[in-house]
Amino acid sequence: MAGISVNLSLLCRTRLHRRLGPGVGRPSYNEEIVPLLCYLDAFSGISGDMLVGALADAGADQAAIIAAIASLQAGAAVSFEKVKRTGIAATKYRVAIQESKTHRHLHHIVRMIEAADIAPRARRNAIAVFQKLGEAEAAVHDVPLEKVHFHEVGAADSIADIVGACVAFDLLGVDTIVSSPVNVGSGTVKTEHGILPVPAPATARLLSGAPVYARGPAMELTTPTGAAMAVTLAQSFGVLPAVRILRAGYGAGDHEFKEHANVLRVILGEPTGAAEATSVTVIEANIDDATPQVLAYAAERLLDSGALDVTLQPLVMKKGRPGSLLRVIARPEQSECLAQLVFSETPTLGLRIYTAERRVQARSFTEVATPHGTVRIKVSGAGDFAPEYEDCRKLALESGIALKQIIAEANYAYLNQPK
Repeated sequence: MAGISVNLSLLCRTRLHRRLGPGVGRPSYNEEIVPLLCYLDAFSGISGDMLVGALADAGADQAAIIAAIASLQAGAAVSFEKVKRTGIAATKYRVAIQESKTHRHLHHIVRMIEAADIAPRARRNAIAVFQKLGEAEAAVHDVPLEKVHFHEVGAADSIADIVGACVAFDLLGVDTIVSSPVNVGSGTVKTEHGILPVPAPATARLLSGAPVYARGPAMELTTPTGAAMAVTLAQSFGVLPAVRILRAGYGAGDHEFKEHANVLRVILGEPTGAAEATSVTVIEANIDDATPQVLAYAAERLLDSGALDVTLQPLVMKKGRPGSLLRVIARPEQSECLAQLVFSETPTLGLRIYTAERRVQARSFTEVATPHGTVRIKVSGAGDFAPEYEDCRKLALESGIALKQIIAEANYAYLNQPK
């Protein structure tokens, strides 16, 4: 692991200690164990070999990955090579196949992974990725999962890619994986089912619900293997979360592009304490033909369905018509559901949907006792606080005391509680 920064080396050793347990491999320094986040920056798509190369470039032990793949006995030998893509230094993960193309069923691959000499977490993750691939292929071809022939994704090179990536994540001690929106490419791709448009059917099925786009040369940038690993292993998709960056790695693709460096970048970092994701979807509509009652009900439905915030802003629209700007802030994974709800509950014929960055402070809750009952207090990381409105409203209705007095009593109780 020569060339790895001291901070990352210490962090990896700390994680090794945590996995093995107290008294085994204990580091000789006093360092707090912190979560490690890995961000997949798929601006040039994602494939299995790019992901393994990027994780190795970020510090995963290459010899350990090579040994893990050898233990699969899948007819694949792997190696790593330093290359450049549009001037960017990257690591290329190469897989040499020692067998003819073989079709395998899911249970064959699962048995192979279960017999391999790899860590339990890497084994579980690899099996989960193949399960996701199998489900996608079964849906595309309308056959039972147990009858799916894995074709390209079941070949020895893809088994080496998936297991290699899962082993690398485990070696680095990654706790959380977040992916950027995925560049899928465009044009067509040659498969065992003939020439197909990009994204290929299995890739499109796998990325259903994930944010994707097409940019760059007209070719496949995201493979089914890469898509399966992104959707199976990533907890969320969006912008880079708030982290303290420790290390970045670059995994090289096969081709050299003029438009951009054909690499997958991974960023390893320590989360800095933001309690919520910093990527949100904003849904907007200008509406000039809805009554206030309809808009108020739509806002209520959106909040009940999981919107982070809903606002209505007065507008003067074309021909001097009064109207309203409906703005919904949503988690990315809920954007489609909430967009359909706007269509169903308002007369709008169109929406604007875009991604925004959201910065939030960590917050916690505590309870205080007032003369009329218990109230929760929300406390920010900076020390600001506020009584929970719903708690105060409930006590005001039950006691007949003015809401402003309940709020004042909650504030007084918080400020005077024992420290």
